[in-house]
Amino acid sequence: MTKAPTVYDVAADAGVSIATVSRVLRRPEDVRASTRERVMDSVRDLGYVPSGSARGLAARRTGALGLYFPGFDAMDDMGELSDLLADASPSYSFVDDVGAAPESHQFNLYFDEVLRGAELEAWRRGFALTVAVGRGGLAADAARDMAGRVDGLLVLAQSVPDAALEQLARRIPIVVLASAAHSGAFDSVTVSNHEGMHALTAHVIDDLGIRDIAYVAGPLDSPDDNDRWAGFESALLERGMDPGRVRLRRGEFTRASGRLAGAYLLASDAMPKAVICANDQMGLGVLDALNEAGIRVPQEVVVTGFDGIEAANLSSPRLTTVHQPMELVGRAAIQLMQRRLDDPEAEPASIRLPVKVLLRESSEGS
Repeated sequence: MTKAPTVYDVAADAGVSIATVSRVLRRPEDVRASTRERVMDSVRDLGYVPSGSARGLAARRTGALGLYFPGFDAMDDMGELSDLLADASPSYSFVDDVGAAPESHQFNLYFDEVLRGAELEAWRRGFALTVAVGRGGLAADAARDMAGRVDGLLVLAQSVPDAALEQLARRIPIVVLASAAHSGAFDSVTVSNHEGMHALTAHVIDDLGIRDIAYVAGPLDSPDDNDRWAGFESALLERGMDPGRVRLRRGEFTRASGRLAGAYLLASDAMPKAVICANDQMGLGVLDALNEAGIRVPQEVVVTGFDGIEAANLSSPRLTTVHQPMELVGRAAIQLMQRRLDDPEAEPASIRLPVKVLLRESSEGS
């Protein structure tokens, strides 16, 4: 084997400094196009591959960041891979899927967007991104294991117990996503959950003239859900309505739990005129239940969600929702992590991102 080319070889071949080579590879947008092209020509001609381990040793860093999400309930039903592969023949089969209820994994549509944003920004800044999923009593152990292999850890709120999070923060930087409650202790990224739900609820009451409302809430330990309920509650109180008289159902941010909530409301003495849901997945589940029962939306019942996932734009009718910038949440979290790595002694910073109320067919024309 011939000796592998080094960054010094690339710099000499391109006639630039090694610092310029590093900038081209890590932040190409900061280098003039002509210089960038000359360096990349040398990289290709020499077959140079940057050494992540060498960079890590020089900077005493791994060059990797961790993103930790809670586990999925659907994991319980995944089955053994060997069994699934054994059942993978013949090459094809027919399945009667007419009338089947749509299914999706818990949270994954929201997480997909956050993950995409984090991946893009990490790549732009020269980091690799490692993703881990944990749940229940194993969450703290899984997060601790990941912390030993990365320079910093991005954690979705409530996916790791607070006590474990505080211990981890003594070892590596922590950025918390979707929790204003942690903003004093850690760098954090949140969205305007309270304001968005307040505005949406006010629209239903003031613009649509509906006061007979049911609310489908998410898990009790979700900071997002707590903020959204507070926004809903404040909109009611400002209009002389008692939140305690609202028909409340609690779900798990899943489409299946939304269908159950819809079925419960259908079985009650009278359907409410509007069902406001704490996220899109549950809103889509309510739509499923109402459509199956022949209830017209929005003519008989208005349905709304929160998040702005793509599935809410494809439903029939399209779901009125509060769109949060999920991809930007991931990107902002990486930005905060870069700031923390560059200045470990900086005061904790919090970024709160705005939301948009998207009025669609599930609430308009009622």
